[in-house]
Amino acid sequence: MPRILMTGASGGIGTSLRKLLPPIYPDLLLSDIKPPSDLGKGEQFKAADLADLAQVEAICEGVDGILHFGGYSVEGPWDSILQSNIVGCYNLFEAARKQGVKRVIFASSNHAVGFYPRHHRIGTDVTARPDSRYGVSKVFGEAVGALYADKHGLKVTCIRIGNFGEAPLDHRRLSIWLKPDDLVQLCRIGLEHPDIHFEIVYGASYNERAWWDNHRAYDLGYRPTGRAEDFREHAMAEQGKLPPDPVGDFFQGGAFCSMEFDGDKGRVIDWKK
Repeated sequence: MPRILMTGASGGIGTSLRKLLPPIYPDLLLSDIKPPSDLGKGEQFKAADLADLAQVEAICEGVDGILHFGGYSVEGPWDSILQSNIVGCYNLFEAARKQGVKRVIFASSNHAVGFYPRHHRIGTDVTARPDSRYGVSKVFGEAVGALYADKHGLKVTCIRIGNFGEAPLDHRRLSIWLKPDDLVQLCRIGLEHPDIHFEIVYGASYNERAWWDNHRAYDLGYRPTGRAEDFREHAMAEQGKLPPDPVGDFFQGGAFCSMEFDGDKGRVIDWKK
């Protein structure tokens, strides 16, 4: 069986996948800067700071594939994003190359393209339009992944994750929801599919309101089991509790777009006409 490393094991996605992955990949090594508070006796864990290349090389030793969910997971100060998501991401790919890792799954984000309007359906080949410093770091990660695939032969899959969780919680998330089991399916495609060289796919379940053309994931065998519309009534009820956000409600990135926004709101008004 392959030895799989998952970074970000203490985060929200990592915590969920810790329960779903072991039946598929029994030799699963977990890593984060600190161990999960509920780490089980049977779980393998090695701490590492992604900003320290030597530490990242150590956790990559003897590994066949990497699920890279580590890093700063929301918008934040530049230095935090820089160390965790820029330096840390480069270190992950460089350590993988040095240690002979075969495949890397990079947790990208919808925030790499968050400044596309919601009425604009996009594929994975569009120009990056990040909505935040966090989004910029995900564009960087995709670019580094492409470099290491083309130059060094790593098989790299970037998953632009929408909103991960058990159910979509508002109107926006009806379009971008990702069921945990569906993320596992995308990870398996990246780790196992024979035709992977470098791929970008969207991390989204079967969402009838989707803003994304995810045909490449389906070409690779993706068959999501989650359906966002099954939660429509609850999501819309929760949406009614939220204040209006003229900028965030227009763009795919939501509140990440309106956060710190001091651009031309008139452009939003013009686009809405």
